[in-house]
This record gives sequence, C-alpha cells and structure tokens, in this order.
Amino acid sequence: MKRAFNFSAGPAALPLEVLEEAAAELFDYRGTGMSVMEMSHRSDEFVEIAQRAEADLRELLGVSDDYAVLFLQGGATAQFAAVPLNLLGEKVAADHVNTGAWAKKAISEAKHYCRANVVASSEATNFDRVPPRAEWKLDRNAAYVHIIGNETIGGVEYHDIPDVGSVPLVSDMSSTLLSRPIDVSRFGAIYAGAQKNIGPAGLVLVIVRRDLLGRARADTPSVLDWKLNADNDSMYNTPATYSWYIAGLVFRWIKRQGGLVAMEQRNRAKAQKLYRAIDASNFYRCPVVERDRSLMNVTFTLADESLDKAFVKGAEAAGMQTLKGHRSVGGMRASLYNAVPEAAVDALIEYMASFEAEHGA
Repeated sequence: MKRAFNFSAGPAALPLEVLEEAAAELFDYRGTGMSVMEMSHRSDEFVEIAQRAEADLRELLGVSDDYAVLFLQGGATAQFAAVPLNLLGEKVAADHVNTGAWAKKAISEAKHYCRANVVASSEATNFDRVPPRAEWKLDRNAAYVHIIGNETIGGVEYHDIPDVGSVPLVSDMSSTLLSRPIDVSRFGAIYAGAQKNIGPAGLVLVIVRRDLLGRARADTPSVLDWKLNADNDSMYNTPATYSWYIAGLVFRWIKRQGGLVAMEQRNRAKAQKLYRAIDASNFYRCPVVERDRSLMNVTFTLADESLDKAFVKGAEAAGMQTLKGHRSVGGMRASLYNAVPEAAVDALIEYMASFEAEHGA
C-alpha cells in the first residue's frame, strides 16, 4: 500500500496505526457484531469508549477535575458563538486579539452578542506576528480574553501563554492541541476542532473551568450550552460517535509515542528543518517573523508566484498532497501535524531544492 505524504491543514493526516486499528474493528467492534458507527451512544460499549477517551485526554493534558471536558459537534466555528453565549454572564464586552483570518471570524461572531474589543492586532503588518503582550489594551471589565492559539491559514502561533490577569483566557487551539504540552490551568476555556491532531472532522473538544459553567444566556441554544452538555456527559443529543471513537484511538496512539513531550520534540524538529531550508534559499520565503512561526502550519511563498501551479502539480506527482496555500493568502502551506512523519518533510525539502534548481534564477 502506497500512502501519500499529506500536508493538508484539515481534515488532516491520521496515524496509520489508528487507521489500521479502526479498519480491523470496522465491521465488528469487539464481538458486538456491529460497527461503532452503528451502535447506540447509550450502549455500554460506547459509554466505555467515551469514558476511556476522556480519561486518556485528561491524562495527556493534565486536566484536573476543576475542568469539564466536552465532546461536541459543530466544529470550532460553532464555538465562536458558544463562547460569548456561555461566558458573558452579566458583562457586555469581551477582549479579542486579532492575529488573522480565524481571529477575525471569532470577532465577527462575537459582535452578535457583545461588544468585541480588538485589544491588539497585527493586521497592519499583514498578520505576520503575534502582537506583543505589552501592546494589548485590555478591558479589566471584559468577560474574557479570546485568542487564536495558532492561525492555521497564516502560520502564526503563540508559543507562550499570555498573562491576562484574573480575566478568563479563552483560546481556539484547533491546530495546536495535543501537539505539545500546555498548562490547562492558565485558561478559562480551550476549544479545538478535531480535524488536525485529534481525529476526523465532526467533533470539537471543549475544556472549560467548572466555575465558568452556568452563565449561559437564556437564549443560548441547548446544543451550545456548555453546562447542559457537561451535565449530560456530552450526550444531550446524539454525539459524533465515530469521530469520538477515532479520537480515543488517537489519544492512545499519542500515549504510545511517549506523550506530548515526545510529540513536541518531533514536531519542533520537523518544523525547524523545513524553516531552515526556506531561510537558506533566495527562492522561497516565509512571511511570518521568526519568533511567532507556527510549528504546525509552515507557510511560504515562491519568488515568482506564476510558478505556484507548477510547484503544486510537481509535488502531487511526487506523492505530496495539499501544499497549496489557503485561497485567501496564496502561496504554499505545509501542515506538519503529529501524524505527518519526518520523512514527509525530508521529501518536501528535496523536492523544493530540485524545483528551485530548475526554475530559480
């Protein structure tokens, strides 16, 4: 079996071991005579799958009992609305840091429910960095401070958790959760779409401090009410059962790899290798300032954008898929999530060198 090197930003590469395990259980999950896709979410078998997945996730991230862990639907985009609906309480404003496309979408959604203060922005420099914390103009009366932990489109990542005082810090960590260790206790809430390092699309994780539950507005849709979902073990309505099951397999795979410390070491090595190749070339360029470059989504441009199509076509012929950058920014993007092997980066660097030798000045 020949597998492509998959650099997709999401839905993204899954570990081959996980796919093989799922395939082995596809038609008959542990003697039930049913696929996980077919069984009731109320069955003993699925409840065990769900409970083990949550326990493994808590172990990987060091999530204490002070936090609820939710396995929901609607992706991170639905949480752009769920965050203000659940956290505003009696407050009328929330602080947002604008670092790119996803931050802008979160701000736009929050404006339906509150005053969304843009307390810092890197738009003036074409979103090539995280605005330095010293420049943030925070509102001490804000309900929360919202950041995008990693801008998947622009390739900009927070490498440190910003100190925002006593106001709850909320982060969309869709493309970084489980790529490295994090101190969950520094956050009021974290949410993450699954289709990067967690599992297949259709699932979103929410990790929220329990003392922040129960603040939802009266007009909050039930499926977006965090407390209601926490009280019902994420089964207020039928959950994305198969995505939840695959996520559980991924959590166990990460544990077998050595946990998040090992994941970070691998991911950092992959990203640094690719950035070194880009920086050593006059043909390729990364538009992000070095200190804020993403370990997950490496963005770069060619010296002549008219060669973009040829670059992508040649990469595909060489077995490397989905390197074309997001349509809103162009260029190239290599997503280096946990399941992307270092061999994929080596192959990409070799291809980039040969392409430059053929098309460079």
